[in-house]
Amino acid sequence: MTETQPTPASAPSSHVEEHRFEAEVDAVLRLVINSLYSNKEIFLRELISNASDALDKLRFRALTEPGLVPEGSTLGVRLEPDASQKTLTIADNGVGMTKDELQKNLGTIAKSGTREFLAKLEAAQKSDVSQIGQFGVGFYSSFLVADRVEVVSRAAGTNEAWKWSSEGTGGFKLAPAERTEQGTSIVLHLKEAHLDFLRTWELERLVREYSDYLSWPIELKKEREKSEEAAWERVNKGTALWQRSPKDVTKEQYEELYKHLSHDWQPPLAWKHFKVEGTTEFSGVVFLPSRAPFDLFAPDAKHGLRLHVKRVFVMEDADGVLPKWLRFVRGVVDSEDLPLNVSRELLQDSRLTKTIRAQVVKSTLDLLADLAKDRPDDYALFWKTFGPVLKEGLHFEPDQAKKLLPLLRYETTKSETPTSLLDVKARMKEGQTDLPYALGESRAQLIASPHIEGLKKRDVEVVLMTDAVDGWAVQGLSEVDGVKLVDATKASASASGDEVDAAKKESDEGKTKALRDRMRARLEEHVSEVRISTRLTESPACLVLQEGGLPPHLERLLRGSQPDAPKQKRILEINPDHALVAGLAALLEKDANDARIDRYVDLVHAQALLAEGSPPENPAELAKSFADLLTESVGRA
Repeated sequence: MTETQPTPASAPSSHVEEHRFEAEVDAVLRLVINSLYSNKEIFLRELISNASDALDKLRFRALTEPGLVPEGSTLGVRLEPDASQKTLTIADNGVGMTKDELQKNLGTIAKSGTREFLAKLEAAQKSDVSQIGQFGVGFYSSFLVADRVEVVSRAAGTNEAWKWSSEGTGGFKLAPAERTEQGTSIVLHLKEAHLDFLRTWELERLVREYSDYLSWPIELKKEREKSEEAAWERVNKGTALWQRSPKDVTKEQYEELYKHLSHDWQPPLAWKHFKVEGTTEFSGVVFLPSRAPFDLFAPDAKHGLRLHVKRVFVMEDADGVLPKWLRFVRGVVDSEDLPLNVSRELLQDSRLTKTIRAQVVKSTLDLLADLAKDRPDDYALFWKTFGPVLKEGLHFEPDQAKKLLPLLRYETTKSETPTSLLDVKARMKEGQTDLPYALGESRAQLIASPHIEGLKKRDVEVVLMTDAVDGWAVQGLSEVDGVKLVDATKASASASGDEVDAAKKESDEGKTKALRDRMRARLEEHVSEVRISTRLTESPACLVLQEGGLPPHLERLLRGSQPDAPKQKRILEINPDHALVAGLAALLEKDANDARIDRYVDLVHAQALLAEGSPPENPAELAKSFADLLTESVGRA
């Protein structure tokens, strides 16, 4: 790596441009500078990580633009402490930045979720900056230890260098500069309280603790005896961690690799190191985060693993080797067989990519299975955070259902703690032939649902599915270890394991025929059928789905985005043993022209809608009907 030429002490004033920081950057800097963070040393791993990324990008571009790297140039990172000037310089000869890139990358924060990030950071101002890297703002951690920062950069393939400088208050300056080769130098003018970061032994310790695994050489300038000149000494091992044997890698090294890959400075929940040899060769590490990124459910969020070919970085967020339903996974894959100039299009169509993808999926599911078995409390944390995403795999890849089944967790009518479906199956009643589930917006709503009254009375455990993804994800899971999984809200569902009394059913149908005919005629725009129910024990009525119908909460979501979507008609089931139904049948038999009958039928239908959490057709009319009924009741009291 070539020495950088010093920047002119002062550029002509006519060449100096002054700029204001974007509002979010100003807020970040205010928090970084004024808050009492405990982990000041975070700045060094952030800046070295950024330098490593710049070197990766240069080497990748050099595959097709070999002239970008000068002949005989050695790529790497250099740390130069200067006690006399009280400065620490972190320099690389990577891809560098143009003037516009300096202004954009160091003057704005273009990543989504920034305001959420700031709100969380402001709420915990006296904690460390563990979240800062998540938003691409790791550079600003420089101001933890420096009261002035200068950045001199020359973009690869250009002859111009520019200097960015700021004291972290309000804005920054841009001016022409000099640099003999491509790359970036960051000069930190250290605060008096942080001059310990000029000690070579302290810098060496930090590099070995946080950046030892980086493949690029990290050199530290060390002073020698008075008779000798200062010398550069490499202070990191520089062996790609994923190429080592797992027994030679420490827990701390895995955690630092995760932090470098994800910019999440909290340790990962778990990880798995794999190596495949044979007709194809590749290795890698997959990590499970301990917390969700802000863009986990953002439709335009990038996902994928960092892809290397023969240790050369070729692609960030390579989604071809990671399915969308595992988008929470972070990690790296290094292939010996993919071409160095692999594109996303080639990656999608490559047979080798399919092999790598299958191994990544297997390693991740094995990791989750081990976590669930050996560390159930940690798995419960994972499920709470990422369960809805993992369940998407049932829909996108139903052939993975067998492997996903042991990993699924749901609340039930008998357990508020998310429970394995295999455990629910093991607790089935004698004679129970299927495993019922109910879809809804919350546990409270489902527990009170009329649809499962009969099942609860018979002590049948019902699986409660309350995530928005459940309605279509569960379609990829038809059975649980040989036992059919059935929707308790559908017309075909019955009280699991119980015989229907044929004689009683015939009698009930006879007694309610006139009422059902009247209700069918009155509600023909809203329901497809009216029939007696075998599932109701306490409620007068409920609405059930026809085969292929959408659960009501999912229908509401659909109609929210597609107002013109056709309205589905459901089946109205009535409870022949309920006093309201019996009384309504008697009123109809006594006087079919009684004006109250149709009003009562409307109220029964509205009550069924309310019981399932659906809004009534005409809330104002319903409120008036309830008021009239209450008035009549009070008048008779």
